[in-house]
Amino acid sequence: MDEYTAGRTPSPCVMCNKDLKFGKLLDQADQLGYNYVATGHYARIEQDAESGRYLLRCGVDQQKDQSYFLFSLTQDQLSRAIMPLGELNKNQVREIAHEYNMLTADKPESQELCFIADDNYKRFLKDRIPERIQPGSIINQDNEKLGEHQGVPFYTIGQRRGLGISAQTPLYVTQIRTKDNTIVVGESQNLMRDSMQVEDLNLISIGKLESPIRAKVKIRYKDSGEMATILPLGKTSAKVQFDNPRRAVTPGQAAVFYHDDMVIGGGWISK
Repeated sequence: MDEYTAGRTPSPCVMCNKDLKFGKLLDQADQLGYNYVATGHYARIEQDAESGRYLLRCGVDQQKDQSYFLFSLTQDQLSRAIMPLGELNKNQVREIAHEYNMLTADKPESQELCFIADDNYKRFLKDRIPERIQPGSIINQDNEKLGEHQGVPFYTIGQRRGLGISAQTPLYVTQIRTKDNTIVVGESQNLMRDSMQVEDLNLISIGKLESPIRAKVKIRYKDSGEMATILPLGKTSAKVQFDNPRRAVTPGQAAVFYHDDMVIGGGWISK
C-alpha cells in the first residue's frame, strides 16, 4: 500500500517470494525441524564451487522462467530452497502431474494477483487506502489540463487505456505526481529513458558492487532486457546507464541484472 500511495507501481510477486514463500515458509520449516523447502518455481539454484556462493539461474523453459521474481532472495534462502521444475518445461510438468493423477494437472494458469479473490485490484485499493483515492487533474507536457483521473494509485507509467481523455495522437502516463495529485501524460517519445536509479540492491552472484559492471537488465517480467552499465552509488543503490533508451521505466518495479542465464542481482527502480 505504501508503494501505491507514493505513486509507484509495486511488484507484489517479488515481495511475496522474499517475505512469505521464503520468509514465513522457512520459519515454519524451522519450527517443524525441516532443513529445506521445495517450490514450483521455474528457476535453478546451484552452488559455485570456487566462491561457495549460491547462484540463481533462469529455468530451462524460457517462456516460464521466474528468476526475475526471485532476485531478492538471500544466500541463506537460496541455500535452503529446492526448485525441481527449473530443469523442466511446462508440458513435461503437466505430463508428470497426469502420471500421478494430480488434481491440478489441467489447472489453468493464473494471470492475476493471487491474494485478490475477485482479481479487482481497484476495489482492493479502494478498500485498503480510501483516503488516497481522490480525483485530480490530468495534464500534458505543457501543463494544460486535459481531464480528471480517478485516483493516482490506479495509474502506472506507460498506461494508455482508461485515461478518459482524447487527443490527436496517443497519450501515455509519463509521470505520477503524488504531491499535487496529478497525472502527467505525453507522447510515446516522452516515455524514453537512457538511465535510471535503483535502490535496496540485493546481489547474488557477487558480494559487493564496488566498480561498474556490464549486465543485461530487465525492467519488468517478460522483458527481453537491454545491455547496460551499472554504476555503484553507495552500498545499496546504483545508477543503470542503458546502451539504448528504454521505454516506460516504472518506479516501484524490480530491475534485475543478468549475465547470460545467471542472476547477478537487482534492486527496485526509484527514478
